[in-house]
Amino acid sequence: MAEPVAVRKLLESARRNLADAGVAEISADNRFDAAYKCIMQCAMLGLWANGYRTSTSQPGHHQTAIQCLALTMGVSRDDVIVLDALRRQRNVTDYEGDPVSDAVLASCLDEAAKLLGHTEHWLRNSHPALMGDA
Repeated sequence: MAEPVAVRKLLESARRNLADAGVAEISADNRFDAAYKCIMQCAMLGLWANGYRTSTSQPGHHQTAIQCLALTMGVSRDDVIVLDALRRQRNVTDYEGDPVSDAVLASCLDEAAKLLGHTEHWLRNSHPALMGDA
């Protein structure tokens, strides 16, 4: 099981990343990256709270964490599909240099905010001790 301090620290980092993603003065690519990082941190929190961790040194850990969201935190299948599409976009952006469109950035910002809210609610209700509420 995850340590409450580690969970709260990662949750706060996800909040900071989402806030950074909202800064209009930085590039769309970097805003996308910050919003995507929030998504990944939320996905990791779902794993941690359920007693799991991915091996971050192994390829595919982002895909595993996102695709497990339906199991770890009850995220809808449709939302997981959208989040996984953002993961694939992140790969294209990071590894091929394709710029992020305004529409993709807006989607990533919306999905990150939605997942962060879901994560906070889920942690409070399912694992209050990890949030320091117990």
